[in-house]
Amino acid sequence: MAETLAAKQPDLRLTALRRFAIAITLFNVIGHSYLGFEQSLAQPLASLATAYSLELLLEWVHARANGLKPRFLGGPVAFVNFMLSAHISGLAVAMLLYANDRLLPICFAAAVAIGSKYLFRAPLPGGGSRHYFNPSNLGITATLLAFPWVGIAAPYMFSENLYTRGDWVMPIIIIISGSFLNTKLTKRMPLIFTWLAAFAGQALLRAWIFDRPWQAGLMPMTGVAFILFTFYMVTDPATTPSSTRGQIWFGISVAATYFLLISNHIVFDLFFALTITCIGRGVALYVAAWQAERASQRVAVGTEDVGRVRA
Repeated sequence: MAETLAAKQPDLRLTALRRFAIAITLFNVIGHSYLGFEQSLAQPLASLATAYSLELLLEWVHARANGLKPRFLGGPVAFVNFMLSAHISGLAVAMLLYANDRLLPICFAAAVAIGSKYLFRAPLPGGGSRHYFNPSNLGITATLLAFPWVGIAAPYMFSENLYTRGDWVMPIIIIISGSFLNTKLTKRMPLIFTWLAAFAGQALLRAWIFDRPWQAGLMPMTGVAFILFTFYMVTDPATTPSSTRGQIWFGISVAATYFLLISNHIVFDLFFALTITCIGRGVALYVAAWQAERASQRVAVGTEDVGRVRA
């Protein structure tokens, strides 16, 4: 009976992926046709082609190496569900990076995003493994480091053709949709609240330490790019903790890393801060798995000793 009820319950993560894929697709279509995206149309298309092809190739290689059935097999629905993550990553890196008219950096970002899910995996205490890097964020970070002349899409691109009321309506729509997604599906609102509070706290701390206007440190929070990062990137359910306590520490860690980076005049702080925090979480997952293995070994040794005494 319990198994039947569990089978009838919807997969919230899959539902979140579907809605996020639809949202980012609409945002890109509207962005290129009206909002003011300045990237060429070839860039998201090239990014998607790279993400799709590499996702299928790596899944086929992984399944063949482990004697498993590729997850993209099983009909059209299974195929579409499997490709959702690649679709999101492909559009995200193309939307957030600006490489002038070049396609190679965008394709590189998409390749790193997809490849990271297969290359950088931490063991879990109960068995199995999970990727710990936010794919899109790592693709962006790696591209910014590999191609110094590539930058982040200017914040004005997200609302260049909006005026007066439109400048308010767009962020409100993103906040409402993001809040619904993270409340009902991903359950990451504690992370969002902690991240926003910690970001505001580090801004005020920098203003006090360096004797700067406090408004300057809080100003990034008013931009569409920051809102997108808050509701759709830092909250990735696959690469952030599920527990409330873990989410709180994750949000504080990203803000604290941002504080250290910006205090040392390092640009692209948001993306680098999230990447560094994901590295720390990956290390924590490895340590937790190692501790669980050590504990199980001690239990096994103790059981064997008890058996010998009884014998």
